[in-house]
Amino acid sequence: MAFSVQNITIGGPELFLIAGPCVIESEEHALLMATSIAAICRELGVPYIFKASYDKANRTSIASYRGPGISEGLRILRRVREEVKVPVLTDVHEAGQATAAGEVVDVLQIPAFLCRQTDLLVAAARTGRAVNVKKGQFVAPQDMLHAVTKIQESGNARVSLTERGASFGYHNLVVDMRSLAIMREFAPVVFDATHSVQLPSQGSQSGGQPEFIPLLSRAAVAAGIDGIFMEVHDNPSAAKSDGANALPLASLRATLEPLLAIRKALKS
Repeated sequence: MAFSVQNITIGGPELFLIAGPCVIESEEHALLMATSIAAICRELGVPYIFKASYDKANRTSIASYRGPGISEGLRILRRVREEVKVPVLTDVHEAGQATAAGEVVDVLQIPAFLCRQTDLLVAAARTGRAVNVKKGQFVAPQDMLHAVTKIQESGNARVSLTERGASFGYHNLVVDMRSLAIMREFAPVVFDATHSVQLPSQGSQSGGQPEFIPLLSRAAVAAGIDGIFMEVHDNPSAAKSDGANALPLASLRATLEPLLAIRKALKS
């Protein structure tokens, strides 16, 4: 079940981190965030994958910023990968974009709302890149086996699943920690600690409760996850997407340290 992304083992003994801004805001900002997060991870010994999206197609408002687009976005992600020397992950929303994205990034991510889109899953799988599928807020954890099967039967065994909370009534998400163990029966599991505290569609944009990021992260690591996903921003209040649920860069080290202690305790 374990597989490699560059020198990182997904599903191995070490807890890895996927982190970065929700969307590429500029080339300078992407490089700043990747460099800053990578430095913290090196000091703590945490394997790190940079995350940012070239296009956020699923926004609350038509006026919301979506990103620089695929051509410019992939150029920036390529530069991050080459200069910061870390693996790179990005979202893919359309099957027709999978090949181009797969030529640049190490991991293709399927957004939660698209986790049942067969053509998208198959196109991502056929690139040969690792595929991280986010569990839809509306999908039972057992049903994510179908997404894994679609990718595997398309010739790609490098698939992981990410829990990002389940819809609980309107405008709220909750995390059922049982889902982590259920999905780990058929793929390595990542916990998305920042989208899990999101409060969807609060007017023209989503809100969030970032004060609960450390709490849920600790619980998820204790439940035996393989990796942690966090949208991290140097100034969340000025972020162009998902700032309300992002973890401030200044809080990253203090958030990661207890997770590593829990992981060490589990291993011993």
